[in-house]
Amino acid sequence: MGLLGKILAAPLAWIYGGVIDIRHKLFDWGVLKSREFDIPVICVGNITVGGTGKTPHTERLIEMLDGEFKVAVLSRGYKRKTKGFVLAAVNSSFKKIGDEPKQIKLKYPHIPVAVCEKRVEGIEKLRAAHPEVNLIILDDAFQHRYVEPWVNIVLMDYNCPVYDDYLLPMGRLRDRRAQIARAQIVIVTKCPDDMKPLDYRIMSKHLDLYPYQSLYFTRFASQVPVPLYPAFGQEPTLKRGTPVVAMAGIANPKRFVEDLRKDYDVVRTFIFGDHYTFKMRDIHAVEAALASLPAETAVVVTEKDAVRLMNSRKISDDFKRRLYYSSIRVEFLENKECDFHRQLDQYVRENQKYNMLHPE
Repeated sequence: MGLLGKILAAPLAWIYGGVIDIRHKLFDWGVLKSREFDIPVICVGNITVGGTGKTPHTERLIEMLDGEFKVAVLSRGYKRKTKGFVLAAVNSSFKKIGDEPKQIKLKYPHIPVAVCEKRVEGIEKLRAAHPEVNLIILDDAFQHRYVEPWVNIVLMDYNCPVYDDYLLPMGRLRDRRAQIARAQIVIVTKCPDDMKPLDYRIMSKHLDLYPYQSLYFTRFASQVPVPLYPAFGQEPTLKRGTPVVAMAGIANPKRFVEDLRKDYDVVRTFIFGDHYTFKMRDIHAVEAALASLPAETAVVVTEKDAVRLMNSRKISDDFKRRLYYSSIRVEFLENKECDFHRQLDQYVRENQKYNMLHPE
């Protein structure tokens, strides 16, 4: 946004800031009630619009905690076509539950996944449907506040630091930077592979967290693309050096394309908005581009995009044969994954002990 745009947006940002300040005060004063549940609730959220990596970090939490606990995930199901509480099944449409909950359910089919705008209602109904659940991960609920999590984890994109940003619509912040103080853990995501000790110190200084808060840094490790429709007998992974068309409908596609360029010849890119529902005209546009490219050219999408493209009867067999997707895995920098897991476990188990000693 240019200088003129910021000047015009400043009054709206001031009004928006006043509204969220009043809302937070109502929660702080107890006028609006937050409910704490008798099982651990871990919230993964952020204070900005756009992708900070909530879903990959939620998936990493599942991998860490599954086995120790009976884990479930509750999301609002952003951009789904339904309302209210919906319990996900493996064959649920992304239109019914949202693309990110669908991705999680496909990857961890044994984990109960549900969507609900009202998180208190969602937790109650999720537990009624799955009474064995004893830990719930809330995806994107930091601003919600009607649920009081046992642990708040706030994510910040390394490339879009909150301390250099402004409230909507002047900037990308959807909440005050000061609200980060409600988090026990802050994670700086999407860090570059070559972060230096000075980079850690500079970012830590700017964030200026309280002593009770912990700071971690993570990166995304892109996985080798695999076929979305493997029934056509393709190789199980995409061969390095293959010419590819990159197609993405995510919040920040730049890193996805850059990672592809490291191992593949990216000959064309097709970029759409976040959570985009691909239409046949989009597929036809890519097919038209493929017609002038080498026969071995593949189309590579992100894992979230793959959820919106799978099981489509309208896509031609030739397009399906070329279609691959690349997933990402969260990696903790500075060898801090064990520290993070230990701290998370400590928060959960100490709260459990407290609740046993202080029943209502």
